This record gives sequence, C-alpha cells and structure tokens, in this order.
Amino acid sequence: MAPAEASDQASGPAPTVRDQAVETADADQDTVVVVAGDELNAWRRGFTPQAEIWNGRLAMLGLSLGIASLLLIRLLT
Repeated sequence: MAPAEASDQASGPAPTVRDQAVETADADQDTVVVVAGDELNAWRRGFTPQAEIWNGRLAMLGLSLGIASLLLIRLLT
C-alpha cells in the first residue's frame, strides 16, 4: 500500500463491521479480490466459511454437553 493510499483511508470515517470488506489475495497473482461481508455470510450449500463456523460451534456444544453429562453421571452414581 502506498503512503498516499494510507493517508486517504485514515482521513475518512471509521468503517463499521458491516461496511468492512474482506480482501483475499490469489496465491499465483498479485491481484486482490474484494469480497463484501454479505457475500461471506450468505447461506449456501457446501463447505462455506459460514457452514464451517456453525459446524465448529455445534461440535463444541456437543462436546461440552457430553463431558458435562459424563461428569454428572459419575457424581450421582
């Protein structure tokens, strides 16, 4: 990023979380693709970032409930 670009971004208002865009760089090229936040959070079929986040949350919930139930069974018996 050139110093002129950095000063232009610093002078504007701070973007909100919804307004921020995610930049992903292609490994083979020097181009940067800007993806809107709505695009990342869209519900789609397949292995999407949104699906993987929910998969991790539900797996952690299941693991926590499983360990808690095992501890309760051991304490009560």
